[in-house]
Amino acid sequence: MPRFSIIVPCFKVQGFLRECLDSVLEQSYRDIEVIAVDDRSPDGCGAILDEYAARDDRVRVLHLPENVGLGRARNAGLPHASGDYLFFLDSDDTLTEGALHAMADRLDESGDPDVLVFDYARTYWWGGTRRNALAHILAECGDGVFTAAQRPEILDLLMVVWNKVYRRGFVEEYGFRFPPGYYEDTPWTFPVMLSAGRVAALDRICLNYRQRRQGNILSTTSRKHFDIHDQYERVFAFVDSRPELASWRPYLHRKMGEHCLDILAKPDRLPPSDKAEFFRRTAELFARHQPPGEPTPAELRVLRQPYAVYRVRRQTGRAGRELARRGASARRAAAGRARRGLTAAGPRRAPDRELVVYSAFSHRGVLGDPAAVYRAAREIAPALRGVWVVRDEETAALLPEDVEHVLLDSPDYRRVTARAGWFVNNVNWPGTLVKRPGSVHIHTHQGTPLKYMAADLLTKPGARHGVDVPQMLRRADRWDYSLVANPHSELVWERAYPCHFTSVRTGSPRNDVLVNAGPADGAAVRARLGIPAGHTVVLYAPTRREYRRGGHVDRIDLARFAADLGEGHTLVVRLHPSLATGPARGLGLSDLHRRGILVDATDEPHVEDVMLAADVLVTDYSALMFDYANLDRPIVVHADDWDVYKASRGAYFDITADAPGHVSRSYRELTWLFSSGGWRDEESARLRAGFRERFCVWEDGRAAERVVRTLLLGEPLREQAPTAVLPPISPSSPASPADDEGVLAPM
Repeated sequence: MPRFSIIVPCFKVQGFLRECLDSVLEQSYRDIEVIAVDDRSPDGCGAILDEYAARDDRVRVLHLPENVGLGRARNAGLPHASGDYLFFLDSDDTLTEGALHAMADRLDESGDPDVLVFDYARTYWWGGTRRNALAHILAECGDGVFTAAQRPEILDLLMVVWNKVYRRGFVEEYGFRFPPGYYEDTPWTFPVMLSAGRVAALDRICLNYRQRRQGNILSTTSRKHFDIHDQYERVFAFVDSRPELASWRPYLHRKMGEHCLDILAKPDRLPPSDKAEFFRRTAELFARHQPPGEPTPAELRVLRQPYAVYRVRRQTGRAGRELARRGASARRAAAGRARRGLTAAGPRRAPDRELVVYSAFSHRGVLGDPAAVYRAAREIAPALRGVWVVRDEETAALLPEDVEHVLLDSPDYRRVTARAGWFVNNVNWPGTLVKRPGSVHIHTHQGTPLKYMAADLLTKPGARHGVDVPQMLRRADRWDYSLVANPHSELVWERAYPCHFTSVRTGSPRNDVLVNAGPADGAAVRARLGIPAGHTVVLYAPTRREYRRGGHVDRIDLARFAADLGEGHTLVVRLHPSLATGPARGLGLSDLHRRGILVDATDEPHVEDVMLAADVLVTDYSALMFDYANLDRPIVVHADDWDVYKASRGAYFDITADAPGHVSRSYRELTWLFSSGGWRDEESARLRAGFRERFCVWEDGRAAERVVRTLLLGEPLREQAPTAVLPPISPSSPASPADDEGVLAPM
């Protein structure tokens, strides 16, 4: 029988779930079982749980047949728990190192109390950490055991389920269970703490309480917050059923009033139209349960007044500050409207659902995923009008004559963006672009991420130098849909961009041309680049380095590499776009191209063409490898500075351990792979097959069509990417009730 049964309910947390499970399973204290409850999560949670269960026999997975909510998902795990103590861990939080060992030691010292209360720290998405402000209460409780009556201040701590562990026998004796609905911790925690005969405290931070930028269920604006009234009714019913707890009624009555008013005061909880009703129900609940003869605390007397009085008091207290804020906001809005050239009537016009505005790579032309969607839309939905945003006249001159476009920040740009119903981009739109009600933003990204992105850069100060991550996320708040090419990308984007959007498993539209490529594709590009017929084309595509100012590091002597490849080979080099206009080319690349030693393809507008022309890709850590793998051609990863790169930029996985082909750690190893033919041997093919299985799983050559039909046209989904299950495009319907029964996955 294990010491701890850790019950982890999971729903739509795939971006955080691995970190949570790793924090538990990598603890030095091993005497545990993990009961992971998949609450019919629509994302990849279930598959992640099964993966962990397959490799660690301490993990059991319970897949519920339908979504039942957090409290009832915890209940579903209870019958399967066999440990001495129950620990309900939320699946986006993590344990600190050594936490379980510290808990076990404290339980032994205190003689197995009914409840052990421990400390926590709030960890914020932007990298900050703040300890529980009331941690001193735990220190003051000392080393002994006590009851809530002996130390009532223990109830001033956050009344949640996850900062405590509970003796299983005690829970079973009283039959404690979680009710449905929001605030399910309230009717669990108060009865548990008031009933416990022996409580112990641990003055140690054992848990990191993740403060998500968005996605916290209690920060969702909804009528679900009315559930708090029913939850306190359950608390009072429990106290009424146990006469020995009657003395707690005044305390609970006050807590209830404070809690409800706190919910009402928060701007992100209740719809404005429902606040008066919430106040009225709170006042009725407060009056109904007020103990006879008990005076009303001054701060709660407003509950004996009409809602209008409550509103006036709140507004009076903040009137000066609010007026100043609104004045400044109005001035900024007016200035913004003036800059955008919008008329008063303009914003009130409904968006044109047949107008799609496209941009790619900071307005550099018809490129990337947006270009693939644009071309598919012209073929499938000619009634849709597509307009491209380009950065300047020079870029516009390079566009085909039949491509409609506007210049960034021009009057035409302001008019078309004010009317558009759809926006498709692979880079965040400028902050001056205001998202209008009814318009839909589709973000395509720029490939599969290996290196840290967006919010994850907050832990890498060198890599985020000059990057305004909060501003980046505020702009990403405009996204409605995020296109994902594979399960890995879906996890990363949801973690790196903690915003409200729907991930759509489409595959990468720009990769359709690679998936559908035939043996002769690329011949025209080879001819245009001057590559002799019959040559083996080696494409070298290095990425930038954050540990070097300017981003460019010469990892390979290109002239020597071209020579060492020998007769019958052509070396084609394509620099990272951020290095295209810097000194990298002037340090030798341009001269080598001029002399015919190699081909500089950095300026080729369509990287897909360059990939089609190549027989083998040599790269370090460029995202190009994920796209190139769709061609099923050899890839060599040159990783001579992997440790430095990983430390400075951060990486989501070890590309040297999960490579798409052979890995070279030095120039000597790289040239040996080519001189020996190892770059295309059976082992190379085996590694590539595993890589493709992981990262090309949703690429079927119809991604662009899928985006046009399911998103732009709203057609029913008839065909989807192989093995992919697309989420519904409309908001999910409310969960239906279900029993607390489920099916345990086989171990």
